[in-house]
Amino acid sequence: MAAFDELSGIAPLRIWDGVAARAVEGERVTLAVVELDASSVIPEHAHENEQVGLMLAGSMAFRISGETREVLAGSTWSIPPNVPHEVSVGPEGAVVVEAFVPARADWGGLEQEKPRAPRWP
Repeated sequence: MAAFDELSGIAPLRIWDGVAARAVEGERVTLAVVELDASSVIPEHAHENEQVGLMLAGSMAFRISGETREVLAGSTWSIPPNVPHEVSVGPEGAVVVEAFVPARADWGGLEQEKPRAPRWP
């Protein structure tokens, strides 16, 4: 991988229905710009990766380990490894930036969409 790239040149990975991530991979970290369609749902799940995030645009109801919050642009979150979490996206969709440690090795086999202009900025 080159040291530099453009977000529009990174093929989105289909994570779930209505959820696509453009991943920038490091040796030990995955940084992802995630675009979530309006009213999409990320079902409850957990993974070995620590996850931190920042909402750039839109809104989501985010449940982490039994605590639910409405997150808006500027909101952040931190999810320890193996903690259950789920998301319901608001009517305008959402764009978030998330980092995962260790890197998301499980994303390697996901379907890639064609590169396209990102929804943000």
